Amino acid sequence: MRLGEKQMLTVVKKVDFGVYLGNDEQRVLLPKKQVPEEIEPGDPIEVFLYKDSADRLIATTREPKVTLGKLAVLKVADVGRMGAFLDWGLEKDLFLPFKEQTAKVKKGDSCLVSLYIDKSERLCATMKVYHLLQTDSPYKKDDKVTGFIYDTSKEYGVFVAVDNQYSALIPKKDSFGSLTVGQEITARVTAVKEDGKLDLSVREKIPEQMDKDAEKILEVLKSYDGELPFTDKADPERIKQEFGMSKAAFKRAVGRLLKQGKIEIREKEIYLR
Repeated sequence: MRLGEKQMLTVVKKVDFGVYLGNDEQRVLLPKKQVPEEIEPGDPIEVFLYKDSADRLIATTREPKVTLGKLAVLKVADVGRMGAFLDWGLEKDLFLPFKEQTAKVKKGDSCLVSLYIDKSERLCATMKVYHLLQTDSPYKKDDKVTGFIYDTSKEYGVFVAVDNQYSALIPKKDSFGSLTVGQEITARVTAVKEDGKLDLSVREKIPEQMDKDAEKILEVLKSYDGELPFTDKADPERIKQEFGMSKAAFKRAVGRLLKQGKIEIREKEIYLR
């Protein structure tokens, strides 16, 4: 009997509170409310095996949202002293220990997880799913994709599971704006690496992105009553914090607005005309 997996088992005995499945050596209970009508000993039935609130092996005909070795996005139902509890479609919520979280989660959050069996032979969830992601995606450079952010790194950038199954990264140099664990994003493939992993960007190609960046700068200028207290010579980190873009992108957009006559650059400020 394989914990955490769907499998075909045989009915070996009927009792008042359900049926026992398995064989003479190993049996598991399928509770009465989940037993199909007219099922008899010897009949096969597909079930999923997990442990109930009393830590006993139990069978269910319900469809879990994730099985062993697979990935799924689950909602956080609650948070306790030792970790979070996820809704995975069964009566008992799935436990996500703090040590298996790539970012702290709270009730109502979504997280991409897989199942694993802990040292106590119980099913738990983990957000550390990098090793389970595939590298044989059908995507090529400049394709638009959707993905789920499952981890971030100050050194490498933002880790994304494209279609919740393919390995991808928004490199640190392209990690602008609000990109957090648990967020679903639309991005552009900027490269397909030799190992099949994808590099992504949430920004458009330069010509299209320049128009969006220019609009963003105009919006911020208006919020400053038409006077931005720094120019395109400002520190890159300040530009990133204020506009969510690189210094190079900022300078390109400022140049476009200047050419269009919408702004004026003075010694230490940019003014809206």
